[in-house]
Amino acid sequence: MGVYSYLVDLVSRGKVHLTLIDPDKQSPEDAGIIAGIAEKCGTDGIMVGGSTGLTKELVDETIKRIKENVSVPVIIFPSGAAYLSGKADAIFFMSFLNSTLRKFLIEEQVEGAIYVKKLGLEPISMGYIVVEPGMTVGKVGKAKLIRRDDYLTAVKYSLAAQYLGMKLVYLEAGSGAPQPVPERMISEVKKNIDIPLIVGGGIRDGESARKIAKAGADIIVTGTVVEESKDIERKLRNIILALKSV
Repeated sequence: MGVYSYLVDLVSRGKVHLTLIDPDKQSPEDAGIIAGIAEKCGTDGIMVGGSTGLTKELVDETIKRIKENVSVPVIIFPSGAAYLSGKADAIFFMSFLNSTLRKFLIEEQVEGAIYVKKLGLEPISMGYIVVEPGMTVGKVGKAKLIRRDDYLTAVKYSLAAQYLGMKLVYLEAGSGAPQPVPERMISEVKKNIDIPLIVGGGIRDGESARKIAKAGADIIVTGTVVEESKDIERKLRNIILALKSV
């Protein structure tokens, strides 16, 4: 079973959790340990990526160490074509839809496509949409951020992603955001699309994960809590149990 089929199958049966690991935030060895803890806690997959501070060698070694410690899929969450790795199982082949830079809309994708093919990565097309406050990814991508109360624009972008043939929509508040994507925005988007909805950014505890899942998110991504928590296992277990209970 491919990674996309795996995710769709999980979504058909309940809520899904992915753990995001930024290679720039810890050593590859520690990334492997964190990934192993995340799988133990019930995460359904590991995403690897970050907005700054990456090298191909660091991404390669991080994914290698993660693969040594988990059996769940490892998916590249790319910031650019230069950081692709054949050691992963798949890549979210995404377009940053509300970036004002062609680089993130299509140019990095054009540059990276031939490498995705040569490396044998499974490409999973995704529409990536950044909501206020956007944090680092919003700044790096020079995003025209969607206001937190502008539900219609979020729906328009999400429908455009679906109609362009993308397999997933990702609503992102930004890594380390003080608040997650608003629940009403999630609900409005979910009511209007027929493809799985991913939500990430600002999700730090079980209660927020539960609310976002109830609002309509099919897949929830957490990353900053893994980087900041002194008790990763307790924190992740709390989030994943709350999510899976919806």
